[in-house]
Amino acid sequence: MKPRIHDPTRREVLAGLGASATGLMTGGAGPLVTAQLALQARPATLASKAGQPATAIWELAAVSHLGNVRLKRGDRCEVVFRNDLPVPLAPVWYGLNGATAADPLRGRAPAAPDTTETSIISTPNAGTLLADFRLFEGSLKQPARPLPIIVAETSRVAADRDEVLLIEEWRLRPDGTAVPPGQDPKDTTPLYTVNGRTSFELSAAANERLRLRFINGSQRTVLAIRLGSHEVRVMALDGQPAEPFPARNGALVLAPGARADAFVDAATSAPFLLHDGKEARQVGSLVISGKLERAPLLPPQPLPSNDLPEKLDLRGALRFDVALGAADAAWTRPANFSTASAPVFRAKPGRTVVLTLKNSGPIATIFNLHGHPFRLLDSLDDGWKPYWLDTLAIEPGQTQRIAFAAISPGRWLIESVATDWAAPRLVRWYAVE
Repeated sequence: MKPRIHDPTRREVLAGLGASATGLMTGGAGPLVTAQLALQARPATLASKAGQPATAIWELAAVSHLGNVRLKRGDRCEVVFRNDLPVPLAPVWYGLNGATAADPLRGRAPAAPDTTETSIISTPNAGTLLADFRLFEGSLKQPARPLPIIVAETSRVAADRDEVLLIEEWRLRPDGTAVPPGQDPKDTTPLYTVNGRTSFELSAAANERLRLRFINGSQRTVLAIRLGSHEVRVMALDGQPAEPFPARNGALVLAPGARADAFVDAATSAPFLLHDGKEARQVGSLVISGKLERAPLLPPQPLPSNDLPEKLDLRGALRFDVALGAADAAWTRPANFSTASAPVFRAKPGRTVVLTLKNSGPIATIFNLHGHPFRLLDSLDDGWKPYWLDTLAIEPGQTQRIAFAAISPGRWLIESVATDWAAPRLVRWYAVE
């Protein structure tokens, strides 16, 4: 039976982390722990409009960090997770490829209410990650806020500032209560926040180079975010460096859970505009205050490599067809998932895998691959886009092909969810062994 403990203060959590890490470093139990992270699943509130009561939500919070969580590439991190919510939960990491800690659905049980569990994760890649509870949304009583995780490069990146912009979507009833994803959103209105605020303001000096980490933290909606009057140069997608390229019309289009790192050279005050496929709205602004006196900035160089394969052997690849969502009865809700079910495919380490993803449903569907970033193949299957992804939106009736190198042994999840608030999240698994 898991122990029951009192609600820890931040100081007690940090003290416990230090003692635990010391034991691991001196006890010969494995490689040294180089970082600690204390996470808590807890109740929270959503910033409400004037005159309305605060909206109750849940959140995954980092009680060991002030501000954003920042780790370093190559860290071996001890994670202490405290569940102060009334349902079993565990953080699910997106972008943490080759993790030593198992996904909750494939061997490691989620933490029961009022318990604390410890795990070890490794961070082999630098990039923008996301941790949340979306695999457990069938049991959530409130919608839950995810937690951005930054894994910093080991060498310097030529940007003056590094800012996270977490975009979230909420569905609110007339009484101000929020509907969790996967439930009927009848009689609700959408509300969008950036970093928890309905009106986000970012202050910068003219000529300051900003690294903006955009995260679509919504659960179902593909969003486009645009900064007016600026060139937005994409540097990384889903945590992996890309060949730098300008965003079309300055807009980034992100599927739920997707991330994009972009460089912006601040020039003038401008709005952040968000489009959800129905209408555009201003969700924040860049405000220029002062000016940096400097020589004109040169175009940015690519971010340091995460040492992913430069080439993929498409000719010798294993190829599998994957019908998304309800088109294949093998998909199941996370609550019913078992690795006793048949895998989508098995591959030996080192093989290239090509997946043909077909969405025969009536609306766009989001596909997420755990464990490995992938390349989006060109339509003729003779090349790929100059970036890596782990999340992809596939339009109705559309077929996309992706390829990846199966370099991380283990059993990994794949996810599929339609872009409808009431749609169920579905999962399957694949094996590299």
